[in-house]
Amino acid sequence: MRDLKRRNSNVLAIHDLTKAGLEVFTPMTQMVMTIGGRRQRRDVPVIQDLLFVHESKADLDPFVDKYPRLQYRFVLGKSQNEPMTVREEDMQRFIHAVSNTRTPIYYKPGELTPSMYGRKVRIIGGTLDNYEGKLLSVKGMRRRRLIVEIPNLIAAAVEVEPEFIQPV
Repeated sequence: MRDLKRRNSNVLAIHDLTKAGLEVFTPMTQMVMTIGGRRQRRDVPVIQDLLFVHESKADLDPFVDKYPRLQYRFVLGKSQNEPMTVREEDMQRFIHAVSNTRTPIYYKPGELTPSMYGRKVRIIGGTLDNYEGKLLSVKGMRRRRLIVEIPNLIAAAVEVEPEFIQPV
């Protein structure tokens, strides 16, 4: 879904939907903002209007009508009645990986270049047990990071202990 409220808004759509009892996720990062003359650290969405809601369209329609700045995301080339969906396995995998890492690094579509994809690995043990993917390959990076992505939407590089990495 899309949340068209400003990033520095006091109440975002994720807060409204969570309060209504829906399962909602948006990748967040911390940012220092000046509010009322004071500098404060706040959690803000990585991609300003990106919001994932685990609910059917019929159950979400009343919220879209109630909150005018909440909209569905649509796939280019498909019909207007078919909002964008993410496979449940991909979403659960992404949320699990991001929530079990202290400092995930997020990448928007197009920010990861083919040269940044390292070798293919499998994680054996730890919190990311049985994850497969490619390592992030950036010059000067000391920690090993696995790229976990939701195709065409967002990618995250999560920290992995070297002893759990097995080349594929």
